[in-house]
Amino acid sequence: MSLDREHLRLHEEILLLALKDREGTFFMKTFNPALGGALVAELLLAERIAVPDENKKLVDLVSAEPLGVEILDECLERIRTAKRRAKLDAWVRRFGNISRLRHRIAAALCKEGILHEDEEQILLFFRRKTYPQVDPRPERVIVDRMRAAIFSDTHEIEPRTMILIALAKSADLLSVPFEKWQPDERKDRIERIAKGEMVGQAAEAATKAAQTAAFVATILPAVTISAATR
Repeated sequence: MSLDREHLRLHEEILLLALKDREGTFFMKTFNPALGGALVAELLLAERIAVPDENKKLVDLVSAEPLGVEILDECLERIRTAKRRAKLDAWVRRFGNISRLRHRIAAALCKEGILHEDEEQILLFFRRKTYPQVDPRPERVIVDRMRAAIFSDTHEIEPRTMILIALAKSADLLSVPFEKWQPDERKDRIERIAKGEMVGQAAEAATKAAQTAAFVATILPAVTISAATR
């Protein structure tokens, strides 16, 4: 599926935020839970899964119809073939632990001409893949969306931007595109956005996005801490 470079999937947006543009390496090692959360969020928004009971947070399969995105369809198939229902945070962990997840997402962005796959030598015996940025426009659009939401007083926040901010906050990625002091000045607003409280639209899509953002804000911090202490 060909992607509109200005409308990437949430997991691709998180990866771009976590990537050093020139070096093509990652700012941190512990953002995989945010990628797992992004994959879950995409399936929720696409109505492939649902969480009917917000207290138990058990995930139900709504539809197994493929989305045409390899990594998302793999996640959907894992839920379909699971022997028993699992909680939302369990799926976030499982998806975040998919083998070579960040490299697979980066490879998809390479196919779109946004990144370029390269390799560098580490010491004498080790090599690692790097993904320098080729086209800066998609990330610029992402950062502009986030800036408009965080550093203004508008209540009309685009639903996916609300979820992206919740994901980026959970992975401590907000200091990457902005000066480190800036997000702190808007801490209360960021909290409200991440909890899905800044919905200015009555549309069903906005309500669903608010619920998804709230799930992310509640679940991801614990998942991230768990991953960091392994």
